[in-house]
Amino acid sequence: MAGVLNGQSAVRVLEFEGTRLTYVVDGALDMVPGKFFPGIPAAYWTEHPEALDAQGRVAMSVGGLLVERAGRKLLVDAGLGPVHGTVSINDEPVSYADSGALPDTLAALGHRPDDVDTVAFTHLHVDHTGWAFVDGRKFFPAAAYLVAAEEWAPHARGETIPGAPGRADVLEPLAGTRQEIADGDEIFPGVRAIVTPGHSPGHTAYVVEAGERRVVAFGDVFHLPAQITHPEWPSLPDVDTAGVLAARRRIVDELARPGTIGFACHFGDQVFGRVLVDADGVARWQPVEAEAVLPAPRVPQS
Repeated sequence: MAGVLNGQSAVRVLEFEGTRLTYVVDGALDMVPGKFFPGIPAAYWTEHPEALDAQGRVAMSVGGLLVERAGRKLLVDAGLGPVHGTVSINDEPVSYADSGALPDTLAALGHRPDDVDTVAFTHLHVDHTGWAFVDGRKFFPAAAYLVAAEEWAPHARGETIPGAPGRADVLEPLAGTRQEIADGDEIFPGVRAIVTPGHSPGHTAYVVEAGERRVVAFGDVFHLPAQITHPEWPSLPDVDTAGVLAARRRIVDELARPGTIGFACHFGDQVFGRVLVDADGVARWQPVEAEAVLPAPRVPQS
């Protein structure tokens, strides 16, 4: 069954057509709503108490989507890494974190880091690259590391992108190990990239196809279900407002196709769902059942 929106995600699994998708949870983020979502009216939070946890914050888990097919393993994103306490963006405290469980979660699922043969990043923000490297070495030693060319380009020029990880920790080792991908590329059997710039310069979603079924892992195109209904509501790290709106339109169109399920890494404990569009063209998120094979590994306390 689907969990609650205002709780941290369990480790949940979907299986279909010989494909297994698992949310390998790294840990918990609790976002301060008025800071991370400055464009959302205060009245929304008052009218939707189910969107906030007991601390009055937005529950947003972190981790990676493990795609298993024909003996191969793809990991979309690499969590936040071992981070505890306050997290700031542009020196502004926006969340509380308790993270770093991804290796233990993988082990509990029966996997080792060297079992993963491909790591594909939706984008290069700290909460999606945390376990990419440890002490300058690839944490997933046998994996190809994939990133959109548009996402890498500003880092190659030495630009500072809001939300990006440290150069020494991630960007410098990634410079020598990355493989650049483009919109439409098949990056893994039955998985193609959709480059959706806006939240970051080359943010990328991934579509997993198997028979008549599809799963769209859309990363940070949306941070909470309300943005599907209100695409004009931004998130603090967004770098291009027009790009975000275009990306959201494109992803909603993908999600509205028959047989399609979305994977939303940050939607509390409702990470798998469908998008329904009514007669007036208004879209909304409908969570779908996904087996919880392990409980949420971390829950922030303060």
